[in-house]
Amino acid sequence: MRKFLYTALKQSLSQQVPATGIGLLRCLYGIIVFQEIIFLLYFNALIFDPIPYLDVAFPLIPLFLCFWGLTAVCLMLGWHCQLATIANYCFWIIFVSFTPMRHDFGGGFDPFMTGVGLFLIVLPVDRCFALDNLRNKLRFNKPENIPTSKNQVSILAYFLPVIICLGFLYFDSAIHKLYAEHWRNGLGGWLPSTSPYYISAIDMSWLLNIKALQIVIGYSIFVFQFSFIFLIFYHWGRIALLLVGAVLHIGIILSLNIYPFGLGMLICYVLLVPFSWWRYLAKILTCKSPSLTVYYDADSAAANRIAIIIQHFDVFNAIEITPRRIQKTNDAQTSLSSEFTTLDRSGHIHTDFNAWISVLINMRYSAILGWILLTPGIRQLTNKKYSLNCTRKNSKSNQILAPENQTKPIRSKSYYDKLFEDYALKQPKRFIYYLRKILVLIFLLQLNSTLHYGVIYRNHEIFNFGSIFNPLTTASNSILVLTHTFLGITPHALYLHDHFEGYDQILAITYIDDNGDEQWLPFVSQEGRLLAPNWGRVQSMWANVAVTPNIETQRLAKFSKKITAFWGTKIGLDLNQTTFNIKSKEISTPFNWEHDLRNINLQGQWHNIGIIRWHKNIFSFELSDKIMQK
Repeated sequence: MRKFLYTALKQSLSQQVPATGIGLLRCLYGIIVFQEIIFLLYFNALIFDPIPYLDVAFPLIPLFLCFWGLTAVCLMLGWHCQLATIANYCFWIIFVSFTPMRHDFGGGFDPFMTGVGLFLIVLPVDRCFALDNLRNKLRFNKPENIPTSKNQVSILAYFLPVIICLGFLYFDSAIHKLYAEHWRNGLGGWLPSTSPYYISAIDMSWLLNIKALQIVIGYSIFVFQFSFIFLIFYHWGRIALLLVGAVLHIGIILSLNIYPFGLGMLICYVLLVPFSWWRYLAKILTCKSPSLTVYYDADSAAANRIAIIIQHFDVFNAIEITPRRIQKTNDAQTSLSSEFTTLDRSGHIHTDFNAWISVLINMRYSAILGWILLTPGIRQLTNKKYSLNCTRKNSKSNQILAPENQTKPIRSKSYYDKLFEDYALKQPKRFIYYLRKILVLIFLLQLNSTLHYGVIYRNHEIFNFGSIFNPLTTASNSILVLTHTFLGITPHALYLHDHFEGYDQILAITYIDDNGDEQWLPFVSQEGRLLAPNWGRVQSMWANVAVTPNIETQRLAKFSKKITAFWGTKIGLDLNQTTFNIKSKEISTPFNWEHDLRNINLQGQWHNIGIIRWHKNIFSFELSDKIMQK
């Protein structure tokens, strides 16, 4: 086994592939993080304040969320990638582990995002679609002096994140599913899609009412999750996993209201896209011939920088960069306007601000920005600002380039460069030796989680070892706390029988307006669905913590207080003058298929089971005994 692992690592380390998927993963990961931060900023008071807007315990939370947002923007753009990946990883750990997000507002995908964030630190994320490449190119004098971009990386950069972040997760999740009756019946995807608290606004009844198809989907998820970690090593297997996995996670995004979970895992599938597909896509999108020619002064430092910037962003090769010599005079009009001109296919010459507009339009993906700048009013304003800017920079634009031997381009090396290239090239055997030990350790940590909670815990009658093994159990739990926090290794027991069994009622909150009419808070609808934007973490709080098969009055009161204070203030209610009603409706969560269950659960009558009042900002909660009758 040791020899096999050594040989496999050695071969994979030497196999070089394009870094396209890694760069795209960084961009998509940054987008997911950014949208999650926007969500946290919107629900800041609900999630982090003990009593929203009334008892603010963490006044600096929005500031730190903004810092995290800047980090996410850097990840999207590829700006200071190494620092951004480290900062993002630290933010995930701090917010998920040391705020109410850990227990009350779990997103379901937090451990996964932590694990992927840790991998990004050591992946070559700056090789593709990154402004760090432009930053390095600008250290050179001229475009022709820039060496060919190093876009090749070890295939391990693709395999390791997929195997550990997806393969281990799926296998662990599949083992837990074996103990759930509705999953064994092939209805693991059907049951959550019929429960009002979990469904999206898209009506999927037409699909849910096809029993045979739902059973096929349910068992397909089983086969997919069990086989993922084995098929990943085959080319045809990766294509099959890509297609099936993408369809399954898109289904989660469309049918359920836990879209961050579906999106977070879906972005990792870019690492499964065959490299031939990227090459074919590039062949289709790349221009056969340039549609615009840019002429720049070869002796001007500013003009050379402009040429380098245009060349970097011209991903479709739609622009040809051509140097030329301009006779320098003492005329004050000699500026950037004469050092940077464009010529299109029609023979029209563009200078000044119009040259930049022609560049934006011809680069295709930035054409919308170019057309916006052509809009009357915006064009005159931006053109005036550009002219003033050019006038201020006349002295800089006329600077003559420094001799080439004075240019010292220095590129800061990432952890990937230092580990997978410098160290691995100098001491390949030693590098593989340590890498092998790290991978074995990760495997053992995952095995601890899977065996403890996926096998022993689920079969505690069989594995009743007695008190002698209590120290081992305590040690296993302690290890799991650490791996959950820092590595994202955790049990993936989602939507199992112990979650839905006895889940036969849902709750909503209404209020009495000034006219004495009953109105629904913009939280749970009259159908019982959680309304947008109360999805993701807020849905998890209400559907998984506040309202469960065995509802605890104290826990329900805690979150009812948060909901009424947050949404009551949001919609302009005077809490101290408003009466809130807690309403209940019966639903069905069977482990066997029933026709049109989604619509049946959305119907039904609501009953008042409690009253919420505020007096001098003090919360009072009265609940009838009906809710406790199970």
